[in-house]
Amino acid sequence: MAGSACGGLHDFLSPSPLDQDLWPEKGSSLSLNCSLWVSGGCNGTLRWLKDGTAVQDLYREQHSAWEGFNSSKWFLSSILYVNVSSAEDYGKFTCEVENATASFTLHKGEKAGHVAAVIFALAVLTALIVGSVIYLKCRLNARLWYRNKYGDPEINDGRLSDAYVSYCPSNTDTKFTNFILKPHLENRYGYKLHLDEMSLMPNTEPSAELLMNVSRCRRLIVVLSLGYLQQDWCQNSFREGLFRLLELSHKPIFILFENQQKEVPVGVTQLLHSQRGKLKVLLWKSGSVAPSSDFWKEICLALPRKVSLTEGRGDPQTINQDDKDPMLTPTSETADPDPEGDLGVRRTFYKAPPPRMAPISNFTDRAPAGDTDISDLGSRNYSARNDYYCLVAEPEL
Repeated sequence: MAGSACGGLHDFLSPSPLDQDLWPEKGSSLSLNCSLWVSGGCNGTLRWLKDGTAVQDLYREQHSAWEGFNSSKWFLSSILYVNVSSAEDYGKFTCEVENATASFTLHKGEKAGHVAAVIFALAVLTALIVGSVIYLKCRLNARLWYRNKYGDPEINDGRLSDAYVSYCPSNTDTKFTNFILKPHLENRYGYKLHLDEMSLMPNTEPSAELLMNVSRCRRLIVVLSLGYLQQDWCQNSFREGLFRLLELSHKPIFILFENQQKEVPVGVTQLLHSQRGKLKVLLWKSGSVAPSSDFWKEICLALPRKVSLTEGRGDPQTINQDDKDPMLTPTSETADPDPEGDLGVRRTFYKAPPPRMAPISNFTDRAPAGDTDISDLGSRNYSARNDYYCLVAEPEL
């Protein structure tokens, strides 16, 4: 900023910086202020240019000048009033004195940096919302996929069932357990459940039968309804009974009903939430009956991973539980292929001696002819398994 005639010009006081960019909205009014100090020997005057040409009468100017504290300096000021009413009002307005200039550039629309910041903020917010929705909708499916692919199948542990289900023998609980919970888990996911409607702890102490049954199951499921909580051991000492259950089973599963949740004692709810890391609490809602609901996904995550086996092989833990007793099979072709049981050790198989037949005259004396049919005695299979006790005494053979 220097000129030949006004070489002693001071810096512009306004605008600062000398070249300003503005983004006024259409219909707004601006006051462009151009002020500077000049030396006393400079007789130049301020003038305004619009895109390189003198401003028209559409814009009003206000000029002022006064002498400084000493005669060596003068203060010059000019204000240009611009009403932004059309596209022609945008452009570059230049304040000029001799060869010294300062400018205001009016741009259409919003400031570029501001628009970019707003777009970036909206993009980040949208990504967070979409990510949250995807997480809420797909988190259980992702966990199930990972568990089914890399989780521990918990086989070869000697357990006969996947879950021991304890419920109250009330009308509602029986229908829920036998017609919803058991068919869905067994038919859709292949789990094997052991149902028990008897009280878990009649005297706050687990019975021998309970200890045996729970030890045969990998998980413990308690249908914690209002009827269940009305049992003696729940009303007297639910806290003590709960800690006994935590000792018996790894992370037991408690199922609460949404329509009964408000009537559940506050102490029971607080106790369950205080042991959240040691047990799993699931809420049965009105929409939980759908196969795709979160209830079934969460209960499957709490149960052990199931192993997909070759068709016809069955569960590796229970494959030999439902085998046929060869003594009850009509022919030897369908007899048990492994008469030694589940041990897999084959020894010499001893057949029972043939029965001694009494004289025909004895039969004719005791019963009329035709009441006893002995024609198929020769085709029957009387082979005995070595894991059954023979109750026939030696003298009777």
